Amino acid sequence: MPGGWTVQLDERAIKTPARAAMLLPTEKLAKAVAAEWNAQEEQIDLLSMHLTRLANVAIDRTPEVRYEMADELARYCETDLICHIAEDDEELAEREEAHWAPIRAWAGQALDVILVPVEGIIASPQPDASLEAARTYALSLDDFALTGLVYAFGLYGSAVLAMAVLEGELSATDAFEISRIDEAWQASQWGEDDEAKAATALRRIEAKALDTWLSGLN
Repeated sequence: MPGGWTVQLDERAIKTPARAAMLLPTEKLAKAVAAEWNAQEEQIDLLSMHLTRLANVAIDRTPEVRYEMADELARYCETDLICHIAEDDEELAEREEAHWAPIRAWAGQALDVILVPVEGIIASPQPDASLEAARTYALSLDDFALTGLVYAFGLYGSAVLAMAVLEGELSATDAFEISRIDEAWQASQWGEDDEAKAATALRRIEAKALDTWLSGLN
């Protein structure tokens, strides 16, 4: 179809909740979305269809709220997960910085998003120029990539990790593991209940879906 690739269900093209045509920018992404639909059984479980949901947002919502999304990325920069280093446990702090410091450095060099790390949970004011650079980066993306970016920083609690994933510096699944260093550390020290394990497993599935989404766009 002109303008993109579609997915058909019972010989009808799928539409978004706003009744727009689900036009996907690449054949690869369209095939991945089709695979989600083929995996459904008698009842459609939309919550398990991460790519379809992302496509719905990219088509129905993102074009209308691009500037709000860019502002949200800047807000995440102000309290970015990988800028908050453990203050009471030296071993944990070293583990965090072994993974986080190189990504912060990359963001500064590649995107001019230079963020100030702190110890503990109280945020430090971040440079206005860096926040504006983050906004500019978000607005440079097309609707499908911007949708993936927003999904990523919500999943990680980190704008920097999200941008690194969009730029191919990290895979979405590797970024997820980096985002939960503190969580994994606490689990190793105190144990992890079944509910927490299940929640982590679901988030890993989301991270894997994000890898598929971004791979499908490229």
